[in-house]
Amino acid sequence: MHRRTRRTLTIVAAALVLLAVAIFLRSKAPPEPARLLPESDGIVYINFKPFRALLRHARLKPPQRVPEYQEFIDATGIDWEEDLDQAAIALHRMPNPNGPNGPAAYSMVLVGKITGPKLNRWLAGHAASRETYAGHTIYNILSQGRTVRVSQIGYDVIAVSNYPTPEKIHSIIDRRSTAAWPFAGSTLLRQHYHDVPLLALAWGVGQIGLPFSQSGAISIFGFQLPLQTDSTIIASITPRLPVPNALHLRVEEIAPNEQAAASQSASLATLVTMARGFTESLASNTANNGLREVLSTAVVTQHHDRVLVTATLSPSFIEALSSGNQIPASSSAGGNEVNTPAPSSPTE
Repeated sequence: MHRRTRRTLTIVAAALVLLAVAIFLRSKAPPEPARLLPESDGIVYINFKPFRALLRHARLKPPQRVPEYQEFIDATGIDWEEDLDQAAIALHRMPNPNGPNGPAAYSMVLVGKITGPKLNRWLAGHAASRETYAGHTIYNILSQGRTVRVSQIGYDVIAVSNYPTPEKIHSIIDRRSTAAWPFAGSTLLRQHYHDVPLLALAWGVGQIGLPFSQSGAISIFGFQLPLQTDSTIIASITPRLPVPNALHLRVEEIAPNEQAAASQSASLATLVTMARGFTESLASNTANNGLREVLSTAVVTQHHDRVLVTATLSPSFIEALSSGNQIPASSSAGGNEVNTPAPSSPTE
């Protein structure tokens, strides 16, 4: 009896150890939507649940929906603002930045209460053609000179890609069979996910500046950054503890060498100083005050071949972005202003 009890305890202990190891590996693994993405030049991941909680706490006014988006909601029952929980986006550099895809095409994995027969009917009604691959229907929808491919690949998962050929969405479907393995995923994900801080609500790795590219440079909020679109960047947003409702922004660039990193660091520090001076003369409102707070917390440092920029995204800045208030652009950008875009269907 004593020997049997000891054997039972050994088995239970071994099972607990294996469970602990599995939980540890899962905690270190990239989110499943990111593991489904195909090979790419950049990856962006967003967990919308905590952001929704943050915005609800701010008690913002409901957004005004454009008629086309309201029609999509009525036809499918899907409201992206409420029903989308996670989004993982792969960015694919295009050989012709002036083509229909611009500097980058995308492939996306979307997770949430976003699937069902009503969406299938909407997709079938808007598709120019369809394809069956590995038991899944792929709807090919024409949009602004591109073919956008959409497929429901799980009870709460949608795959979308506007890559010129179907290979990227095929890859997403193929990866579904290995998604349970915690360290599955693309080459880029395996190389850089360990650089993403723990508890990040949103993050990006690789050439994530591609969508902001203008003539080979990266421009955000009208400010042209001294970075090239092929720069390898690790960016993340994490909760800013103990400050309530604030977020910590961390952007790290891997430069070609230490000398290049020193030059980039000096240029970014100068740009931050100039931006602070520019925003001081702006009128006092939610958007401008929030931007001033962000710039006042920005710090640029260099560590060997890496350049690190950190800042605090204040509640007022987050409120300005989420409510559609205009963030000012620098005069060098021609006075253009950047707005928060209205929600749209995944085919746009």
